Amino acid sequence: MANPEHLALLKMGAVRWLEWRTHNNAVEPDLSEADLSGINLRGADLQGVNLKRVDLSHTKLIAANLSNAILNNANLQAADLVEVYLCNAELVDASLMQADLRDANLSGANLIGTDLRGTNFKRADLSGANLIGTDLREANLRGADLSEARLSRANLSEANLMAVNLSQADLSNATLYNAELLTAHLYRANLTKANLIQAHLGRVYASRANLSEADLSKADCSWANLSKANLQGANLSYAYLRGVNLSGANLQGANLQGAELGWANLHKANLQGATLPDGSIHR
Repeated sequence: MANPEHLALLKMGAVRWLEWRTHNNAVEPDLSEADLSGINLRGADLQGVNLKRVDLSHTKLIAANLSNAILNNANLQAADLVEVYLCNAELVDASLMQADLRDANLSGANLIGTDLRGTNFKRADLSGANLIGTDLREANLRGADLSEARLSRANLSEANLMAVNLSQADLSNATLYNAELLTAHLYRANLTKANLIQAHLGRVYASRANLSEADLSKADCSWANLSKANLQGANLSYAYLRGVNLSGANLQGANLQGAELGWANLHKANLQGATLPDGSIHR
């Protein structure tokens, strides 16, 4: 439960709260389970504060500092978190559905199991964040930094991932059905067994990415760079691969039946055992 004194001080406003924290820096504030819904906490210093199970729905936290804060099971639905600092924060099983996190810093944050449906992460920094098993359906991640983030088993169906940085991210077994990844950066990303059915991958940079056993059926990969990528056993049936760079790629055992390969670069690609567009097997 929240400490009544700490809660009363916070409700006096960010300035009064900052004064108190400055003169009591040895005190660890406890605001757990408090109802802070709908109030204005713009610019508040909440570094390292215990906010477990707190209700922050519809709260204004613009440019607030929540670095290292504990927000497990917190309710942040529709909260205004533009430019907020959540570096290394704990957000396990929290709800951020429909929250606005544009330009926020969540580097190293733990968001495992968090509900992020429809959340706006435009240009946010999520580098190194733990997003295993998160629900990111229809989320806006345009221009976000997800380099080295852990997204295995995450659901990114119909999410906006245009121009996102997923360099060396772990997306194994992730669902990216009908996701928009135009011009995304996927260098050395792990997409083993990922679901990319009907995904839009035009002009992505996915050199050396691991797409083994991934399902890219009916995906649009036009003019993408998949040079030296691992597509062993991948399903590319009826995919649009016009102008794609597959030089040096491993397509061993891949299914390319019905795929459009006009202007594709297959120089030194390994097609052993692959099913070709006409249905024949490459020997």
